[in-house]
Amino acid sequence: MKRTAAEARGRKAERRAAWWLRLHGWRILGARLRVAAGEVGQVAGRGRIVAFIEVTWRERPEDLDLAGDQYRLRRVAAAAEMLGSRFARPQDDIRIDVMRLAPGRLPRHLVHVWQP
Repeated sequence: MKRTAAEARGRKAERRAAWWLRLHGWRILGARLRVAAGEVGQVAGRGRIVAFIEVTWRERPEDLDLAGDQYRLRRVAAAAEMLGSRFARPQDDIRIDVMRLAPGRLPRHLVHVWQP
């Protein structure tokens, strides 16, 4: 039961992240992508930027700063490396971003948090 609830919270957070990104001019190119190297919550594009985004949800806003560790970011970067050619053109800039969400708070979009 716990795993099912966590999965539902994750999906809800990813929908909110997609909504926020669209409001700020991004196109959602992909969501919940899994490859052998890792998983990416969202892939979004705006202009010549393609962002592979780790989406993090915490029940308590004060826990957001502790969300997203180097291990997860490495896995997102490895997945982005495998998926990059599917979403990015040769002239595009690829980056790793993080979206942090909590109840009663606006999403926080942290840009270029990892250099692959």
